[in-house]
Amino acid sequence: MSDIIEKYFPLRSKTKLIIETGIEIHRKLGSGFLEIVYKDAFEYEFNSQNIPFERERKYQIRYKSTILPHKFYADFVVFDKVILEIKAKEDIAPEDMAQTINYLKCSGCKVGLILNFGKSRLDIKRVVF
Repeated sequence: MSDIIEKYFPLRSKTKLIIETGIEIHRKLGSGFLEIVYKDAFEYEFNSQNIPFERERKYQIRYKSTILPHKFYADFVVFDKVILEIKAKEDIAPEDMAQTINYLKCSGCKVGLILNFGKSRLDIKRVVF
């Protein structure tokens, strides 16, 4: 049974911890702030919980024998395995999903989370690649 859960929900315990942290941040701050405020709150929480993370990790794209000039910057890479994107807008848009898929492709990570703080209720999307 756990193999089936891991197949469809990889890194479940790690993503659960990230989501619970997002819920706590939303409970304390609510909606209405800019994304940067929520990112700062995540950094605070990750540090206080000793959760390994990197903020604004840069990814380069290799095409044949060259590095392309455009770089990607993931909001957070947590546990060195999960891409975490923070939004503060009306809805998670298709381009937000595409952006997260791009990050997963160039990072080698299998799971991305998009947490949107733009509404009275935290909006959560899980992307598995």
